[in-house]
Amino acid sequence: MMQEIRGDLWDFHGRAVIGITTCGQLNPKGECLMLRGCARQAKIRFPELPAILGGLIQSRGNHVFCLGEGIFNFPVENSSFEVPDLALIERSCRELAALADSLGWPEVILPRPGCGTGGLEWSEVRPLLSRHFDRRFRIITPT
Repeated sequence: MMQEIRGDLWDFHGRAVIGITTCGQLNPKGECLMLRGCARQAKIRFPELPAILGGLIQSRGNHVFCLGEGIFNFPVENSSFEVPDLALIERSCRELAALADSLGWPEVILPRPGCGTGGLEWSEVRPLLSRHFDRRFRIITPT
């Protein structure tokens, strides 16, 4: 069963694989828009990420990808101008669980998808995650 923890996502960088919630929208240069929340924080820390993720979205669609640097993306919406999509969040859960299995990740940290600036209620999202995530997965809430 997944665990819920409190803290700063970036405190786990380098100790566990961490996820950033993202949209599938690209700018005219083909970079993923990373305008808010942990995606924006990741873009500031790793300026190459928007281009890396943009290339993956262009070639393979809006899916979960290992982005390097111990980071993966977790799609919650197709456009940064829409409300996060529960069906997309559930698909991202399945994809992340499969990726963690295939790469043997022992610890995965993910913020509450769609619940920060996205506006979803945790009570709506939690049941989707708990169906797919085991004890390796820790869902982090800022303190």
